[in-house]
Amino acid sequence: MTVRNFSLIRTLSAAALTLAAGLVFAHGDVTPQAVDTSTLKSVGKEWLAKNPYLGDKEAIRIGSSAFNQNCARCHGLGAVSGGIAPDLRYLPTGQEGDEIFLQRIRHGATRDGRVYMPPFEGILSQEAMWTIRAWLETVRED
Repeated sequence: MTVRNFSLIRTLSAAALTLAAGLVFAHGDVTPQAVDTSTLKSVGKEWLAKNPYLGDKEAIRIGSSAFNQNCARCHGLGAVSGGIAPDLRYLPTGQEGDEIFLQRIRHGATRDGRVYMPPFEGILSQEAMWTIRAWLETVRED
């Protein structure tokens, strides 16, 4: 192998590693981010079946940030999925959508032993989860 070929292979390898590193970090920090809900009324310890923050401007503001920090890496900015995970703009409205959302965010999703979505119960508070749902209602599409 000539010095020129070796140099070319080394350069291409370095470029490939740089590209791969960029893809690995493309979705940002995968550590769940804390959500400050201190400006909202507490909902208590019992899990609610219906979103108490529907239409609440402060909850929607918090939920937008919480979604971007904890959900957008898979579900897409603005909840517009790029195909990695479901597009949450199409969740049903009302209590049916609340039940689906809460089940999935609390318990996650696994298939054949593979984690498709981690469970957020014990990581995000019930208040934080409901703020995300309140925000999702504002970007909802039929």
